[in-house]
Amino acid sequence: MGRRTRGTWNTKGVWFAGAALAAVLALTGYAAFGGDDGGTDTPGKGGSSASASASPSSGPSATYAPPEDWTEPDQWAALPRGKRTDSKGSTVGFPEGTEGAVAMMVAANTTAIEGEKSNVDEQLRIYHSYIGKADQSSENAEQIELNAVQSDKAFAKQMGVSPGQPLPSGAYVRSTVVGFKVIKKSDTEVSAWLLCRVVQKAGEMKKESGSYTRTLAGAQWEDGDWKLTGAATKGAQQDVQGQTQPKMAAPGDPDFNGSGWTAIRQAS
Repeated sequence: MGRRTRGTWNTKGVWFAGAALAAVLALTGYAAFGGDDGGTDTPGKGGSSASASASPSSGPSATYAPPEDWTEPDQWAALPRGKRTDSKGSTVGFPEGTEGAVAMMVAANTTAIEGEKSNVDEQLRIYHSYIGKADQSSENAEQIELNAVQSDKAFAKQMGVSPGQPLPSGAYVRSTVVGFKVIKKSDTEVSAWLLCRVVQKAGEMKKESGSYTRTLAGAQWEDGDWKLTGAATKGAQQDVQGQTQPKMAAPGDPDFNGSGWTAIRQAS
């Protein structure tokens, strides 16, 4: 965990939507997908299993299939909304407190690549809107853009269009956070695991496919808002070192409750 990432990002569709948060933090050396314990999660009720090991250099790998039966999540949260939209189109201005920090993490890891919106657009948006000042630099921004350009080229090829062209009608990759598990909290710093549902579709008449990713993130209170920082994420890595990572399981799966996830309910 905490290794620096070099070279281009993984070219699988799940990586593009699910990894924007890790991509921007990876330049600080503190991003973590899943973990590096080398193990695998045990099969869930659906009979499939999810990989427990995925680093920023390889991208998340998940084969989890949700079960047919529904088990009500034990814990729900209606996270607060941000107060405003910034110049990049991101929701910011989250309130103080643990749920405010998690709400920012959720916003930072909710992405959509479709139409003319590229991975470059999403990663730079997240970088400028949600990364703390100490982790921002012109060099980091340039490296993020270069990495995203390469992944966009690979994704365009996968979708059957030329680099720089809009995706086919109805094609997309979207990431939505469906659960979280707080690791540590204080008035000024919060760390948590995020459980994301990533879906991909190659066109209007194509079948949608989906998988789950698990991301570790840390946030600090900075200038009246929550920001993702390398220092907080590094602290989170240290806090979970040696611990069993929460299983990737959909809300409705008994393993979701067994792993201590809190499901997210839309705020009114």
